[in-house]
Amino acid sequence: MGHESLAAVEERAKFHAMEEGTKEDWAIIARDYNAFATGLADRVLAHLKLLDGDFGGFPVDRLTHSLQCATRAHRDGRGETYVAMALLHDIGDTLGTYNHPEVAAAILKPFVTEEEHWICQNHGAFQGYYYFHFLGMDRNLRDKFRDHPFYAACAEFCARYDQSAFDPDYDTLPLSFFEPILRRVMEMPLSRRPLPVPA
Repeated sequence: MGHESLAAVEERAKFHAMEEGTKEDWAIIARDYNAFATGLADRVLAHLKLLDGDFGGFPVDRLTHSLQCATRAHRDGRGETYVAMALLHDIGDTLGTYNHPEVAAAILKPFVTEEEHWICQNHGAFQGYYYFHFLGMDRNLRDKFRDHPFYAACAEFCARYDQSAFDPDYDTLPLSFFEPILRRVMEMPLSRRPLPVPA
């Protein structure tokens, strides 16, 4: 069946402007939205794979760096949302060359803690501590966040995982290891998950 034929049989809303929408229209849209949402992890994984083979002058490609970050966090016993954040922290490199931390943070925001979101959103300034001075920039740019409650957590992320994840000889776990973790994390926003029952 051709694309036009599929479009003809697909049930769609009838309005031409949202102000004309009906309850029936929005039931159709909600149904399709929920179906589309279930494929989010697949789309994120496909985009992450774009980093494969992209070295940008670094000792390892961007995908290996991301996997190595996540591997180090996982081996340190970090929770799944933290590991997912470590895995995706640079996913914005392809579409947000000048603001990649914000792109990654926007993708992760519904699925990670406030602290993990903040780390992802601001890791660029913190990572700069390790190289900005070589490029004529202020390596202490991160100090503008000195009084923020998540300052130490972001500095730790960069020190333990991000800046150290460029080792071609490190025993980095493959993407297939992290796929189930990412799928669990992205299955439902944190705000919609049931609270854990105290033991």
